[in-house]
Amino acid sequence: MPPPPPPLGRGRRRVAQPFDEALDDAELVTARTALAQGRWQSARSLLVHTGDDWDRRGHRVTVLAKETYCAAWAREWLLAEPDSADARVLLSLALVHRALRGKEKPDRAREACRDAAVLVPADPTPWLGLLLLERALGTDDETVRAFEQVRGRYADHHHAHHLMVARLAERRDDDPDPFHEVYDFADWASEQAPADSPLAVLPVVAHAERYRVLAAAGHVSTDPRASGHWADRRARLVMKAAFDWWLEWEQDGHPRRLIDLNFLAHAKSCEGRGAEAAALFHRIGEHATPAPWSYPDRDSHPAFRAARADALGTT
Repeated sequence: MPPPPPPLGRGRRRVAQPFDEALDDAELVTARTALAQGRWQSARSLLVHTGDDWDRRGHRVTVLAKETYCAAWAREWLLAEPDSADARVLLSLALVHRALRGKEKPDRAREACRDAAVLVPADPTPWLGLLLLERALGTDDETVRAFEQVRGRYADHHHAHHLMVARLAERRDDDPDPFHEVYDFADWASEQAPADSPLAVLPVVAHAERYRVLAAAGHVSTDPRASGHWADRRARLVMKAAFDWWLEWEQDGHPRRLIDLNFLAHAKSCEGRGAEAAALFHRIGEHATPAPWSYPDRDSHPAFRAARADALGTT
């Protein structure tokens, strides 16, 4: 195991780095920068080379689509290449994000996703866009239908399962039921997945998402460590199974693995397993993610830094 990073808080004061949804995907960062400048050709090349790696494609399209002017540049791309399915998919997700910001009519975004899905029937990405929209604005039935469309094309879709867990966790927020349906869903999905699938960490994600909901509703403490949410037998078994999976199957190449590592490091920190949390923080490096450190209403940067310093003994 590599040595721990330099102690925090010593020497020159460090400025907090903004969260970057591109994570450690350098090619994506380059293409996003070019797209922000109106050079859509880099995005075109990136998506061509991504091919049918569906988790990576979903991750890259989603991050590109959040660029403020992505919809405009995707339309420019379509003017140059009217038959480009990649341009159509990118535009559909850009419209989804505009709708989520209140800048676009949701029905127009829905139509764009469905139109893109017709062009690339095997690609789950347009349906991922629809799932993003329905998870925030749609009914339970609409969310489930979009998820099923994604899963029918790629059963182990990482982002789609995270979205579904977050939505399910919000059901029955007035009931602190330890046997809530979100736990059953996460267990089922992880059991259905191949042994090396990162969906093995999904029960940890479900536990954190349910904490977010319960803490916001006043059922548990808003201090994760003081809440007791990670202290019961079920929680300990879930955390152990996920950590053991990571030790055996660590997916260095998965595009969203750092999201899983943040959820797992958060869980181990809340559980009080400092040594295990430290191993995870080594792998995370500077690639913190807002969730779950912000749960339920915390400033995620200080929460991440404090948990990391505590685990690494640099407080």
